[in-house]
Amino acid sequence: MLIRNINKADNLVIKTIIQDSLKKRGFDLPGTAYFDPQLDDLTHHYQSLEAAAYWVIEIDQQVIGGVGIAPYSNGICELQKLYIKDNFQGYGYANHLMEVALAFAAQHYQACYLETLFELSAACKLYEKFGFHLLNKPLPGSEHSAMDAWYFLSFEKAVDKIPYSSPI
Repeated sequence: MLIRNINKADNLVIKTIIQDSLKKRGFDLPGTAYFDPQLDDLTHHYQSLEAAAYWVIEIDQQVIGGVGIAPYSNGICELQKLYIKDNFQGYGYANHLMEVALAFAAQHYQACYLETLFELSAACKLYEKFGFHLLNKPLPGSEHSAMDAWYFLSFEKAVDKIPYSSPI
């Protein structure tokens, strides 16, 4: 297993993993990552942002997934585009990606936000395992209108830093 920063050769592979995963689950809809314009060149997108990165995970020199961290607002970053190919799910690879992404995020931000769907219950359990707390609405500025689950993690562990801290 190798986790490394994305490069241009990975762009199409990651775009395909993301779109195939969403389509298979019926989430190839406006308001999801399926239509994100930056999917065509994630390498450039993350390199053009300050305190941002996207990592891919390889098994036997095959990219099987990835995850990104990008600025959101006011000292908060967003965990983005965590996807693993279906036939590699359930082996803990998402855990490894989360560890790398959150270690990076904690060095640059006070907190981390993410958006997902309740229907992706395994993903929700993963986020909760890493200490994310469910919010009752998205943070202002959310771009993925189809999402119905929003999570927040304060790296300072202060409850007063968690916006909308009431559970749904």
